[in-house]
Amino acid sequence: MARRRRGLPIDGVLLLDKPAGVSSNHALQRARRLFQAQKAGHTGTLDPMATGLLPVCFGEATKFSSYLLEADKAYRTRVQLGVVTDTGDAEGAVVERRPVEGVDEARVRRVLADFSGEIDQIPPMHSALKHEGRKLYELAREGKQVERAARRVRVYDARLLAFEGDAFELDVACSKGTYIRTLAEDIGRALGCGAHITALRRLRSGPFAADDMLDFAALDALESRDTALLPMDVLVRHLPRLDVAQATAARLLHGQRAATDTAGLAGDALARLYRDESFLGLVTVTAPGEIAPRRLVATG
Repeated sequence: MARRRRGLPIDGVLLLDKPAGVSSNHALQRARRLFQAQKAGHTGTLDPMATGLLPVCFGEATKFSSYLLEADKAYRTRVQLGVVTDTGDAEGAVVERRPVEGVDEARVRRVLADFSGEIDQIPPMHSALKHEGRKLYELAREGKQVERAARRVRVYDARLLAFEGDAFELDVACSKGTYIRTLAEDIGRALGCGAHITALRRLRSGPFAADDMLDFAALDALESRDTALLPMDVLVRHLPRLDVAQATAARLLHGQRAATDTAGLAGDALARLYRDESFLGLVTVTAPGEIAPRRLVATG
């Protein structure tokens, strides 16, 4: 007999303002308990010291969370010059101190210009990437170092907000997979004095902005927490939309291909599927005038 899942069958997306000092999974589980949801998942981790936007998916929305993992991100960070840590952030042990000499605002701006556009980054050892089945941070805690291949990422904008002599504040808009800790370390290396980050806040993830997120205090104060949830299709609204009739929807929900108007959609294109304004999931264009199920929500 299948084990019955505990909790409520809640579907939707919560834009959570993750607090500092907790892991993304800890914040996720706290949100799941708050909503008494059967199932929950997030769309990309934040370091424990980081705060800000953590989209949390409940129920059927978890089926589409992967589409946000590919999204661009934006962060605000504070970079401390002259101090290098083993993690690239303030939680690590100090491994080197250097004088901050000849570093002024003009020089920082010149160096920042070199880190705009496509750049190569070597992922940090203190990260959740895996090497031979083990997470890098697990190996790092054992004092081990492994070779990591450089990855190409894109920094759309690195905007200096404030310069304080031995520290500065920065807004960064970047592609997925960009490590802000590594960016700060590389900038510090280019300045000749080393650096690490002392604060990090995510301000945007794909279509979602920090203005719309809620922290746990705000969630506790709501009379109806359901009002904090966005519909699950917000995760895929960048995809084209297809509206179909009941008979067509029924075929697709039974795992069959179906004929419909696919004008303007290329072969293998993904599209959002709707029937009577209800989101049913994603379909793939398999041929002109034909679609097949790709990822559908449970409707029964």
